[in-house]
Amino acid sequence: MTVSIDRPQLAEFLRRRREALQPEDVGMPRGQRRRTSGLRREEVAVLCHMSTDYYTRIEQERGPQPSEQMIASIAQGLHLTVPERDHLYRLAGHQPPPRGASSEHISPGMLRIFDRLGDTPAEIVTELGETLRQTPPKVALTGDWTRFTGYARSNGYRWFTDLSTREIYVAEDRSFLSRMYAAGLRGIAAVRGPGSRAAELAQDLLQHSDEFATLWADHEIGLEPDEVKRYQHPEVGRLDLNCQVLLDPHQSHRLLVYTADPGTESHEKLQMLTVIGAQRMSSAQA
Repeated sequence: MTVSIDRPQLAEFLRRRREALQPEDVGMPRGQRRRTSGLRREEVAVLCHMSTDYYTRIEQERGPQPSEQMIASIAQGLHLTVPERDHLYRLAGHQPPPRGASSEHISPGMLRIFDRLGDTPAEIVTELGETLRQTPPKVALTGDWTRFTGYARSNGYRWFTDLSTREIYVAEDRSFLSRMYAAGLRGIAAVRGPGSRAAELAQDLLQHSDEFATLWADHEIGLEPDEVKRYQHPEVGRLDLNCQVLLDPHQSHRLLVYTADPGTESHEKLQMLTVIGAQRMSSAQA
């Protein structure tokens, strides 16, 4: 069913949501001499990864109909709840995307926590290991995992199809990680069913990875990752990091936060990575 865009209501809704947010709510500095109630349009544009002019035209009831991709970016940038996201889609003349495990819309609560972890390696991932967000220190630790497309967005898929993915992990852990990824995908495919994306991922891996096919035939299930993850970083060397997990059961998203015990060599190296991440982020912005 085709739904027409409601420009006046869309513009009003965006203005209200923008004015309800403060810079600190989205991990931005407040700055001095702030007169705007809520976020500025240029700040929202940065959060939504679009030009200020494009966003401004939407609020001013001008310009072309925003695409579904643009609406998804705006919904995430404004930290909308799922009902608010769905409302935004309808105002823009689109059918809302499905809810549940396949959704990539991160909940506002999880985003608020993530936005406060700028100096810590952290990421938000889907149940298939697709990285949706990374902090700069996490990018410095493992590389940018948000750049991948298709099946390769899944870290477990890349594990079996791109062996360079394994280089960041210590060699003695790799055999267990292979078993864990295969067992984890089997468990998700069983829950989601034969037509799910998890099942499609498994079928593709069976055709492209003999190692995966061997492990899949073993029918292992329920292997849990170690709380301590061991990395071999090309710049700072070995790091032993604790991984704490926050689960959003409605979206099947996980927030992973990586820390090191104070006073350890890994802690010192992690601080170095934080500096590296900040420098790279500044260079990218420049």
